[in-house]
Amino acid sequence: MKTIGMLGGMSWESTANYYKALNEGVKDALGGFHSAKISLYSVDFDEVETLQAIGDWETAATLLGDAAASVEAGGADFLMICTNTMHKVAPEIEARLSIPLLHIADATAEALVADGISRVGLLGTRFTMEEAFYRGRLEDRYGLDVLIPGEEAREDVHTTIFSELCLGKITDASRTRFLEIIHALKEEGAEAVILGCTEIAILVNQQDTPVPLYDTTAIHAAKAVAFAIESVPPAARG
Repeated sequence: MKTIGMLGGMSWESTANYYKALNEGVKDALGGFHSAKISLYSVDFDEVETLQAIGDWETAATLLGDAAASVEAGGADFLMICTNTMHKVAPEIEARLSIPLLHIADATAEALVADGISRVGLLGTRFTMEEAFYRGRLEDRYGLDVLIPGEEAREDVHTTIFSELCLGKITDASRTRFLEIIHALKEEGAEAVILGCTEIAILVNQQDTPVPLYDTTAIHAAKAVAFAIESVPPAARG
């Protein structure tokens, strides 16, 4: 089994969900007492959020690149950046590594394409919704038609992520607002909606709406599990 590299802490709440999903995925696939082999570096999110807020992506890339190098040094066979937004600096992080980077947008797009989805809504931080590093990757590499909410709704989503979800705060009012935005995207023609921030699935899930939701944390984790166990022979399973 390959050792999964996790670059986490953005936020720690979503990283905890990643850790649980990875271990449950390996146990479900291999049975018995199996669990995931993991090398994890959890950053101080306050440092990262401060750099995001002032737009200092160069320093953020250096900080996360150093952390990713530590994950590789810890024995990881490949790396997951356990956040959507910080894939903005994925090329700089990847340049620091000699192991593969499992990109969250690729894993998500592959799931959408496999399900026959061609027009999809995207929720996330303002960076994720508006900039090309994520939205453009979905469109250019996979031919997806990506819809994002209007300006006011984007601000509501972005603010809720940072003022509530990243602090572990869950409110019914925010859940209601997110569901309104999801349904509006459906009305605009989205066949499904990407929960493109790893914290959003803490607030809303598939039981809350008939609109198909693509939880990037769950998708990314499932892709990592499949990659980690692909070389495990059947005789070693169970």
